[in-house]
Amino acid sequence: MATLSSLDSGLPFGDFRALIERLPPLDERAAARVRDEFGRVEKPKNSLGRIEKIAAWLAASTGQPPAVLRPVVAIVAGNHGIARHDVSPRPVEATQRFVELAAAGGAAVNQVCAAHGLGLKLYDLALDLPTADFTVGAALDERGCAATMAFGTEAITDGVDLIALGSIGVGGSTSAAAISAALFGGSGADWVGAGSGADAAMISRKAATVDHALAQHSGHLEDPLEVLRRLGGREFAAIAGTIIAARTQVAVVLEGFAATAAAAVLHRANPAALDHCLLAHVAANEPGHRQLAEKIGLTPLFDLEMGEAEGTGAALAAGTVKAAALIHSGMRAANTAEIAQMEQSR
Repeated sequence: MATLSSLDSGLPFGDFRALIERLPPLDERAAARVRDEFGRVEKPKNSLGRIEKIAAWLAASTGQPPAVLRPVVAIVAGNHGIARHDVSPRPVEATQRFVELAAAGGAAVNQVCAAHGLGLKLYDLALDLPTADFTVGAALDERGCAATMAFGTEAITDGVDLIALGSIGVGGSTSAAAISAALFGGSGADWVGAGSGADAAMISRKAATVDHALAQHSGHLEDPLEVLRRLGGREFAAIAGTIIAARTQVAVVLEGFAATAAAAVLHRANPAALDHCLLAHVAANEPGHRQLAEKIGLTPLFDLEMGEAEGTGAALAAGTVKAAALIHSGMRAANTAEIAQMEQSR
């Protein structure tokens, strides 16, 4: 399990702005080859639905024929200063308890990873040091936010070809709602939801917290990276860094309101920034999550009526991507063999 204590980079936002602006396009020729190969296979029309599109997306994202040889589910954990406003029915300690449970193999995500042959990495982002309360100041300073983004880039290691990103952090959905409102407008009430079980009074407090934050940081929210550092958390920054680092070599699956909000920051800076990303699902108890997904053009892969699934949805989606790659390669091989046999019999 990686921790933030090993982090010593202090990259300024300028470097990340340059990376976001210069993101290379995906490999459309690789995707076109996949579509062509599926077209040559005898099968009922539209029988595979989005499976064909997922295989083509995977090829475009990696620049290689569809294959998932080293998939990793990465769950980043961070704590938020705004938790002191009683915006979640769970105590802050729940973040650490989940990390310990997953590290011991007892979380739902562990079982899905085992079922689909997925690696699992847990990132403890200084849980003993929550971010600042963003109703009174910025959640992170620029150096700290950029450093955490740089830390997130380290999740893209040699050989990883698919990374599924999830997060855990009490107060994270309130932070995601604040980022969404800052990027796309509206008040707190337009973006908050029940999350992990908030009642009506708590939802009202979440909305008020978001509104207070928007007023506090008014005039500083035109820059998406400023939105990230002022209203996000360490898990948001790390996920943004991972998405940037994955471009052109690793396909990305996103899960949860927090991860989608981190992705939305990049989308606002460059509308093509998420072309290599696929959304697993939207949280059933966070209506703002569905709105945000629509705003940034990500269509959920499935709907299992899950809430903030703590990596489980990301792992299920990664398993589907892995299956799509195998469907392509297996059908392509069988079709190639059949064609060769027909040619020999002539």
